[in-house]
Amino acid sequence: MSSEVRNLAPKALWENFADLNAVPRPSKKEERVIRFMKEFGRKLGLETLEDETGNVIIKKPATPGMENRQTVAMQSHLDMVHQKNNDTAFDFDTQGIDMYVDEDWVRARGTTLGADNGIGVATIMAILASKDIPHPAIEALFTIDEETGMTGALGLKGGLLDASILLNLDTEDDRELTIGCAGGVDVTATGTYTQEATPAGMAGYKLIVKGLTGGHSGMDIILGRGNANKLVNRLLHNAVKQFGLRVSSIDGGGLRNAIPRESSAIVAVAVGDKDAFEKYVATQKAILVAEYKATDPNLQIVLETADAPDQVANEAFTLTLLRVIYATPNGIYRMSPEIAGLVQTSNNVARVEVKDGSYKILCLTRSSVDSEKEDLATAIQATLELAGAEVTLNGSYPGWAPNPDASIIQLMSDLYRSKFNSEPEVSACHAGLECGILGANYPGMEMISFGPNIRGAHSPDEKVQISSVQKYWDFLLDTLQRIPEKV
Repeated sequence: MSSEVRNLAPKALWENFADLNAVPRPSKKEERVIRFMKEFGRKLGLETLEDETGNVIIKKPATPGMENRQTVAMQSHLDMVHQKNNDTAFDFDTQGIDMYVDEDWVRARGTTLGADNGIGVATIMAILASKDIPHPAIEALFTIDEETGMTGALGLKGGLLDASILLNLDTEDDRELTIGCAGGVDVTATGTYTQEATPAGMAGYKLIVKGLTGGHSGMDIILGRGNANKLVNRLLHNAVKQFGLRVSSIDGGGLRNAIPRESSAIVAVAVGDKDAFEKYVATQKAILVAEYKATDPNLQIVLETADAPDQVANEAFTLTLLRVIYATPNGIYRMSPEIAGLVQTSNNVARVEVKDGSYKILCLTRSSVDSEKEDLATAIQATLELAGAEVTLNGSYPGWAPNPDASIIQLMSDLYRSKFNSEPEVSACHAGLECGILGANYPGMEMISFGPNIRGAHSPDEKVQISSVQKYWDFLLDTLQRIPEKV
């Protein structure tokens, strides 16, 4: 890990980020980072507790002269998305993130960086450890499993926090003050199918789509980036009709909250159709590269010869499945009619796995309108059930309804204008933030989310801007000094 990162300013923040990134912390496997955070709080001599869900709360008294100010909860999530390039050798369970400085950005070598939400966690750690930063009483809330279900926030009970203001540090643009977000629901389809011996006279191929930009399935869905699962399905669907292509397996995508960057399929075609099939793939490659040249300039479609597979899915199932995946909505479903430029509802076809007689399709449906979220998820459920799949809707979490009149929003908007001589972008976002869930058990708490510039979250292209972290840090320190007195 580069010592350059530890020497960046503000040093306390970057030191903590480097320490945090040395700890493996995938969603649903946060035991090590929970232990790390509890040890951090206890070494500082601060009240530290872990709730029954696994969230860590560390409380720090106000600095002298700030005792009469309102208590502030500072909140970030401990888990990070683990994604790597196919050609990167890396074990997320045992290795720390390998970071480096690239001009004004910090990146990771071939993996996600963990700036989402590690920069927020490191920020709070720096405030907790500080001896010279004025601040009101702080309740640091480190939640778990934000990226794959928000179960930490969902499990946080009322009564553990006394704060009247919550600063969520999980926004990824330093111009934005986020005051609302989308909710989400996981759509999971599973099923089985009949395999049969590959007919004689068939040639084997491996079809690969890779090099897509990917990104966050909420924040980046508006950018129209290619979805590897949908592109492979498009190629296969048309090839089945033209050449009687047989599918042995499909393996595409990964996490629900990441736009799939890579997908592959093992297939077989009649030997007599080899030339026509190869020409078809070449033609479709040119078409797709042209379609996605602006959003995915590194798109690659590769066709490799392979041994003919021993078994393939039966013909009827293959065509039904490919039709159903083709029909499953992906990307923007509806834009907000009330807030310009805000995606209101979307779906990400995140994972497609077909292998050895069973299949699985995972989606994440998001919306800032709960009824519309449920409606789209139900439509997707109905579509997938046409293939005979067993479909479940799980992990539903609410959106966060904006309250533009909240005093913390007015305070931080005015401060932003005076510090940076420009207007902040006060808006809702299409990502899933924990504020909506936390507000259910703490209904009187005012909330706002902000953060530095992070690009490419949930992908190996993730990076955080060094100058923006300094801007965000200065903004936070001034905000803490201006927290109003208790009512």
